[in-house]
Amino acid sequence: MLESREGQTVPKVTFRVREGGEWQDLSTDDLFKGKTVIVFSLPGAFTPTCSSTHLPRYNELADVFRRQGVDAILCVSVNDTFVMNEWKKDQDAENITFIPDGNGEFSDGMGMLVDKNELGFGQRSWRYSMLVKDGVVDRMFIEPDEPGDPFHVSDADTMLNYLCSDWQEPDAWALFTREGCPHCARAKAMLEDRDISYENMPLVRGSHASRVLRAVANAGTVPQIFLNGRLIGGADELEQYFAAR
Repeated sequence: MLESREGQTVPKVTFRVREGGEWQDLSTDDLFKGKTVIVFSLPGAFTPTCSSTHLPRYNELADVFRRQGVDAILCVSVNDTFVMNEWKKDQDAENITFIPDGNGEFSDGMGMLVDKNELGFGQRSWRYSMLVKDGVVDRMFIEPDEPGDPFHVSDADTMLNYLCSDWQEPDAWALFTREGCPHCARAKAMLEDRDISYENMPLVRGSHASRVLRAVANAGTVPQIFLNGRLIGGADELEQYFAAR
């Protein structure tokens, strides 16, 4: 039975990490002492649910968590540091600290090390999340002990609802742009001047890019700017949008 460790201190573990081409030791004191930290732990790097949902949402909401007093977000998996470093690059998850629990010592100390022999994984971490304050577990969300890979309660939204029940989803901005486009640069500058985060989707010149623009915006020029699924238009329309607010 997977038991909550709320009120208990996290296990004392030293992680071996590879940074800048050098080996380094990273202790649990380094990670937790004097800090408010979110940990989410999962079965493995590059696995489907972990890569498509669990990790990206924590990375996406990192700024919202920081406004709630969270100092760091840790992703723990029973993988080595080389795998975790490559996964971080693949996911472009710069807001997350990747912790390689290669020997499973931290997961075992949390009572969350389980056999995944039927998948050929060996021992891995059960999926869970927790809020840790100065090294003490404040709250844990442990996935139910059921077959497969349940993913119901360890997600970023559940954790955020625990921290702030009336939080609001941040606006989602996205831009289709081309390199060297002055209007694209102007649109980006308008957003950055207002400290607005956005996703930039650069297009390569050619028929493929033209089809994309026609399909999503019924337009043939860049930039094309979207807010929460709604088309704003180009740089001029973005300027008008901000002027009207």
